Amino acid sequence: MASFYIPLTGLESDSTALNTIANDLANLNTTGFKAQTVNFSDLFYQQIGEEGSGNLIQLGSGVKAAAIESQFTQGSIASTGNATDVALDGNGFFVLNNGGTNIYTRDGNFGLDSNGSLITQSGLGVMGYLAVGGVVNTNSPLTPISIPVGAVEPPRATSSFGMTANLDATAAVGTAVPGQITMYDSLGVSHVATVTYTKTGTNTWNYSIALPAGDATAAANNTGTLTFDSSGNLTSPAANVAGISFTGLADGAANMSFSWNVLGTSGKPTITQVSSASAVAATTQDGYASGQYQSFSIASDGRVEATFSNGQQLTVGQVALANVSNVQGLQLLGDGDYATTMASGSASVGISGAAGLGTLQDSSLEQSNVNISAEFSDLIIAQRAFEANSKAVTTFDTIAQETINMVH
Repeated sequence: MASFYIPLTGLESDSTALNTIANDLANLNTTGFKAQTVNFSDLFYQQIGEEGSGNLIQLGSGVKAAAIESQFTQGSIASTGNATDVALDGNGFFVLNNGGTNIYTRDGNFGLDSNGSLITQSGLGVMGYLAVGGVVNTNSPLTPISIPVGAVEPPRATSSFGMTANLDATAAVGTAVPGQITMYDSLGVSHVATVTYTKTGTNTWNYSIALPAGDATAAANNTGTLTFDSSGNLTSPAANVAGISFTGLADGAANMSFSWNVLGTSGKPTITQVSSASAVAATTQDGYASGQYQSFSIASDGRVEATFSNGQQLTVGQVALANVSNVQGLQLLGDGDYATTMASGSASVGISGAAGLGTLQDSSLEQSNVNISAEFSDLIIAQRAFEANSKAVTTFDTIAQETINMVH
């Protein structure tokens, strides 16, 4: 009988709504969880006659749960202080490797396995782009992100140095002004080099560069002359000094060969000669000793930066993000994961901040977007609807019983 069937469709649909609300509330604290909403639609209609005006008389057949839609609104972002946690602020999903197939998630609660691979709590690898020599190639195939845990960064020999200094224009001829800078050889051993400026005449100073006694057996192109104009500006040398070298290093390292950048990045000389006390204000050089891996961080654009004990940072990869044209068409897999379907369309993969994709926040997690107040309100409505349909069933049951009694 339709009298029973119609309220039963209501009970079934209301049960779906109640279950959906219960699932939302159960996942109130689930990282990256997206709340769902049930949408109802009426079923087919039966024509049982016409009015005198010709209008159809149509009887409905009940209701159905037409759709359960996920609300892909942004969840609040909470700081965790854990370097492996990453929050996605904006559109997109992290890309995961599930047995060679890519699936997707908003849950950035990652960790490291024994090999240093960045993985989800269920053990799936987080995908991204590989960096070679600190340079990321976003045209390369996706690969699991790997952190160089326990790795040692090799040393880098100094290839250039710079010195910001002033030489007192009023100093007497023969005045010597020393400046020191630490440099590194090919083995990562440090050497404190001394640059000595000696005034030889008006607006003219000689320089010599030396390593500590016993560090090297010979040197080349390590002496020269600095010439200044009447305003104290360096006029010679007019370019950086190249080809300075020290050979026969006592520690067995390769010969040291470097240049002296007397011009700054703007092309302006870093050595001046004015009437002020001679002093070396700052030094720069591009070498460093070897370093042990210490930690890593993920930048807002997804670049994964490893930090070593020598103070150096190295880009080891970049986290990939993806999005689809129809997020409602994604298949929910559990564990916060999604798979593409024909309805969602294939995933478009890119990097943070590009092509409409969101940005990343390191040491943070996106919280569930469940609105507990709205859920409780929906719960009351669904409960009342369920009770109303239940009352309809019991009423029709009473009517049916009375009908049976009439027959007997």
